[in-house]
Parts: sequence; C-alpha cells; structure tokens
Amino acid sequence: MTEQSGDSRKRTRAGGATGPRGGDTFEAHPANPDASPLSPIVRASTPELIAHQLREAIAEGHFVAGQQLLESSLAGSLGVSRGPLREAMQRLTQEGLLVGHRNRGLFVMELDEPAVRDMYLARGAVERAAVEHLIGSGRGESARELLAIVDGMRECSGAPRDVSALDMRFHETLVALTGSPRLMRMHGSLVTQVRMCLAATEITYQRIEDRVGEHGALAEAILAKDAKTADQLLVAHMDDGLRRVLDVRHERT
Repeated sequence: MTEQSGDSRKRTRAGGATGPRGGDTFEAHPANPDASPLSPIVRASTPELIAHQLREAIAEGHFVAGQQLLESSLAGSLGVSRGPLREAMQRLTQEGLLVGHRNRGLFVMELDEPAVRDMYLARGAVERAAVEHLIGSGRGESARELLAIVDGMRECSGAPRDVSALDMRFHETLVALTGSPRLMRMHGSLVTQVRMCLAATEITYQRIEDRVGEHGALAEAILAKDAKTADQLLVAHMDDGLRRVLDVRHERT
C-alpha cells in the first residue's frame, strides 16, 4: 500500500475528497456556507387550489350570477373533503364573488347595475394607482411588456375571444408591474368580476382595431412617462367599458 504524503493526509483529514485521478483533493465545504443554489419550493395549499378552480368557473360563467353553490355537490366534483372546500368558499366570500344568505347558503354574486358600477369604480381606482406608481417611481420603461401584449392583440384581431383574453392580460400585467402584492390581490378579485360581466353579457368588440389602439396609446403614454395623458386614457377606457356592459344589460331587460 502506498503511503500518503503528509500534505495529502492533512487535506484528507480536513474533510477533502480525493480527485478523480487520486491525486489532489478538493475542499468539501463551500466557500460561503450560507450560500445555496436551491430555493424553497412554494406549494399551493388545497384550499388555494380549490379557490382558483371555483374562481375560474365563476369567471367563465359556468356558475352564473345568483346560482347557489352546494357543498356536497362541489366536494364530489372536486374530490375533496368539506374542510378545505369551506375554507376556499370563505375566501371567495371575502373577495365578494360569493354572498351568504342566512339559513340558505352561498350564492354567486348578483350582477345588477349598482354592483357593475361599483366594480368599475374600484377597478379604475386600482389601475390608476398602478399607472401613477409606475410613472412616479421611474418604472415607466416596464410598459414595453404591455406593448408586447398589444402586438399580440393586433395579430389575433380576427378572434374576438382571444383579443378579450389579451385585454384582461394587459390590465393584469399593468398592475403586476408595480410589484405591489396588495394592489395585485385587489385587482385579481375585480378582474374575476369583470370577466363574469363579460361572460354574462357576451360582449364582443365591434371594432377590434379601436381596442388595440386604446391599449397601445395607454402603454405608449406610460412609456413616455406622460402621467396626465396616461390617466386620461385609462379613465376614458374604463368609462367606455362600463358603458358597453350596461348597454348590453339594458338591451336584455
């Protein structure tokens, strides 16, 4: 057996590992013991996953305004126990998507005119705050992400449903660019309610090119750090959206 040299024995005792050729050894401990190439894995909880599915079903119109949601039926469809289901439904109640009636249960929120007006009022406030923050904090350059979505809207202008989906993504991205968890959380609930409105009224764009132009102009104003113009464009866009929803509702009543 070949005897190790003194230096080699010292390196081995220090916790080193012998190299692939059996010669030099390598330090086993990282230079910075606190550094790690790994990050924690974030897993959604069961109530969170259930809430997401219910939220999407409501937004898409699978559960219509005023419909009662029964725990037994939902638990069976989702394959979950009633504990996490109740927690998920409580979250949607806090968001305003579900409304509880004493001794009757939980129902999908009604889409009457006062509710629709209030929905657009709150949504406008959140998005105006987002625009003000992006420009005021010097993050207007991030609006290039919005222009990419506008390009997507232009490319699929022959498919109104696709344009509508990108419209929602534009506004969700606008708020997400602020990096504010609270603004995003508030806006997420409002967007779901707006999607409920659109699904219920089956609104489609009459002139898609106008919608593409509106979103493009807003993104350009943010990019140019023109706070006044951006705010005016956003207010006009919100007012037009509210008017179209109410016009369709009035035609059907």
